[in-house]
Amino acid sequence: MTKIIAFESSADETSVAIVEDGHIVLSNAVATQINSHQRFGGIVPEVASRHHIEWITRVLDDALATANVSPAELDAVAVTYGPGLVGSLLVGLMGAKTFALAHNLPIVPVNHLAGHIAAANFNQPIRYPALALMVSGGHTELVLMQNENEFAVLGETRDDAAGESFDKVGRLLKLPYPAGKTIDDMAHKGQPTIKFPTAMAHEDNYDFSFSGLKSAVINYVHHAEQKGETIDQYDLATSFQNAVVDALVGRTKRALQDYPVKSFILAGGVAANSQLRETLEALLASFPETTYIPVPRQYTGDNAAMIGAAGYWNYKQGIFAGLDLNTDPGLDFELI
Repeated sequence: MTKIIAFESSADETSVAIVEDGHIVLSNAVATQINSHQRFGGIVPEVASRHHIEWITRVLDDALATANVSPAELDAVAVTYGPGLVGSLLVGLMGAKTFALAHNLPIVPVNHLAGHIAAANFNQPIRYPALALMVSGGHTELVLMQNENEFAVLGETRDDAAGESFDKVGRLLKLPYPAGKTIDDMAHKGQPTIKFPTAMAHEDNYDFSFSGLKSAVINYVHHAEQKGETIDQYDLATSFQNAVVDALVGRTKRALQDYPVKSFILAGGVAANSQLRETLEALLASFPETTYIPVPRQYTGDNAAMIGAAGYWNYKQGIFAGLDLNTDPGLDFELI
């Protein structure tokens, strides 16, 4: 049994977890900063970094105590080194390096995006080849995996990510940050009375675009305000979310048709969206040879358990780093 302690601090969650054999979560301590950033309507990097410094040792102690594991029982230290906010990444990286040095443990560098996908193993084992839809605040990508720990991007967003568009529309509607959960709840109470565009629907590729949709929502709201009309926010939320889900599912369907796979993974923060999960489940009924594996909701957001899962992949392949490991805020997968 391989026990890995993992550190994650790429954005505004400070997290340390202990994961066994890449799929058994022994502990997953997470300190969120949502309350600190709500008044700004988004993450303030300097504020996030300071909070990480305050919380890193607390979540470390919590993770060890909850798992009832001593440092001597650990096999490696996994840590997110990118992508993310450079100041935030540095706090987790320094915490991981210090712990590794103090306890003579090897360091396993982990791509944050790989962590989101690896969290599918907390649901059920991934069979390969696999296709993953990675949807978060900063990334929207369709990723093909011919084998474990091999990632090739089939398509990605050309502008705003899906999660980013949720937050921007949320700010427009004066909803609390992060707005994704609120919009999802509102969308179930409204009607799709507004026809918003689905960008690039007829283009022969797997890319996404949400900037035009965001602009269409902003223009609709401003036009109504100028005319003194009252906007039904529930109908707006329903119409907006339908457009986002249509774009994501449409590209996914094309990729599933072109790349027969054994597993389909839904990962990332937006993977918690109930309409997206349900619509993809219905789509996968048309692909009986492909197992639908949505990441469990408690692991869709940023957390260290997912870094431990991806770290296990790297550990098995002998992918280690020294104390000179640095952050890579723009880290991504290979584009094909």
